[in-house]
Amino acid sequence: MTSLSVKNFLEASKFKRFHIGLLLWGLFIISFEGYDLVVFGSVIPSLTKEWGLSPIQAGLMSSYGLFGMMFGSIILSLLADQFGRKPLIITSVIFFSVATFISGCATNATLFSLCRFLAGIGFGGALPSVISLLTEYMPKTNKNKTITLALTGNQVGGILAPLVGMIFLTTSGWRPVLWFSGIPLLFIPFMLKHLPESPIFMLRNGKLDELERTLTKVNPEYRTLMNDNMPEPEMKTGTNKIPFVALFQNKLALTTSLFCIVYFMGLLMIYGLNTWLPKLMQAAGYPLLSSLGFALVLNGGALLGTIVTGVIADKKGSKALITGLYVLGALCLALMGYKSNLFLLYLLIAIAGICTMGNQNLLNAFVSQYYPANVRSTGVGLANGIGRLGGMIGPTMGGMLLSAKAPVIICFIAFALPCVIAALALLGVRKKHEETVVIPPEAELTS
Repeated sequence: MTSLSVKNFLEASKFKRFHIGLLLWGLFIISFEGYDLVVFGSVIPSLTKEWGLSPIQAGLMSSYGLFGMMFGSIILSLLADQFGRKPLIITSVIFFSVATFISGCATNATLFSLCRFLAGIGFGGALPSVISLLTEYMPKTNKNKTITLALTGNQVGGILAPLVGMIFLTTSGWRPVLWFSGIPLLFIPFMLKHLPESPIFMLRNGKLDELERTLTKVNPEYRTLMNDNMPEPEMKTGTNKIPFVALFQNKLALTTSLFCIVYFMGLLMIYGLNTWLPKLMQAAGYPLLSSLGFALVLNGGALLGTIVTGVIADKKGSKALITGLYVLGALCLALMGYKSNLFLLYLLIAIAGICTMGNQNLLNAFVSQYYPANVRSTGVGLANGIGRLGGMIGPTMGGMLLSAKAPVIICFIAFALPCVIAALALLGVRKKHEETVVIPPEAELTS
């Protein structure tokens, strides 16, 4: 049994109960990660009033969580490629659930900011490992659809946060909105039992019995299917054992750098909008509950759009689609700053959700398939980690613009420009060739 034969078996398999279960776990984990990320935007008006925070202070509080995400994305993703996806996913879930729950008990901005930083480490570690696990197990014909569907959890969480906020903010205050994030802790025992480990990791570490049990769940007749003469692509062999270094070898250096730029710009827009859209709409004259409704439309548009674009990507490819959506997103964001009727405004917000958050889901699926399995988590994690720098700048930039009393149109144009830069960076990404794939000799284990 080799890593290549396992890879080909998994990619040629049919979408069955095993895949549905893995997809649901991914959706569940990312939904609560998305909730914990977006919930700050729902409680920020209450925190600003209770603790007397300025817009800049509130923006910095949001950035602490993103600063933690940068560390989590890079460090925990590197550890996932070295020590396995499953334990890092579970550790990440515990981190962000516990920290966000405790933040609901905070009595000052300092403790709240510390909790956001610790939660951010969990946020950063969960996403790349979940994406990598889905990429490795999902059939090739369903890969984009299933990965992007799981990533709609970001939008499910983004919709859930303002809904929970609407329920509790007017009756019980902001604290129960954060305590809601402790729910995933109840499911940790089930994750330990049912979440599979990376097949490449099991091969590399000689866990062949565990791998056999997992492949049997995918298809009980896996031995017969793997003994067939399945075509295997030629793969260039590398000797580097350090996943991070491999991202800059075998003609991957330029592409890795460009991916980092795209993520930086994309997450700047996403976290800036998620943090400040309710406040921007308040500044434009809408009441708080209506402003939270705009956040629902933003995330709802992203959810529906992600499903549609995932189907299109499986049939037509991802790169051109992602690039075009960024250009469309820039146009919609710029137009949102102008006075318009309510229907048109909702339409622009929904399309902007597709082109920013929805497009980020498609980008994650594209990047995870671009990198080889032995550096997949590290590659996705590095891009997400650098992207968190943009995510930190986004809320702070929005806070500075609001503090300077900049016109609403200027605020939206400021969030539209990164869309253009992201599209230009994607144009420079070279087409993936087999020689970009690096499989160390030690991965070629036999049984």
